[in-house]
Amino acid sequence: QVELVESGGGLVQAGGSLRLSCAASARTFSRYAMGWFRQAPGKEREFVAVISWSGGSTYYADSVKGRFTISRDNAKNTVYLQMNSLKPEDTAIYYCAAAATLSVPPGTYNYWGQGTQVTVSS
Repeated sequence: QVELVESGGGLVQAGGSLRLSCAASARTFSRYAMGWFRQAPGKEREFVAVISWSGGSTYYADSVKGRFTISRDNAKNTVYLQMNSLKPEDTAIYYCAAAATLSVPPGTYNYWGQGTQVTVSS
């Protein structure tokens, strides 16, 4: 069982930055690939970024590539999402999730956090 708790969301103006954190409870954290997803009102949950268990591989959605950076610190059981050049269309609830392998579809993730709200004003 892996418990995930996101933090770092908030209100920011367009062009600004935020860093999201996701703290995991399990000592087996380093065995999981970790992903970030987001869900805007009235829309389906969508993939944002994923990082392999070692941190050696990452993959991003086209909509955030070049603006967002995913990273992890296995010693701290934490994964991060650095978000720069934020746009109003980035407004959503952001979730972190754990999967057995590097993957994109939400259905392949076993554990989810409760989410943190990110609001970007124009």
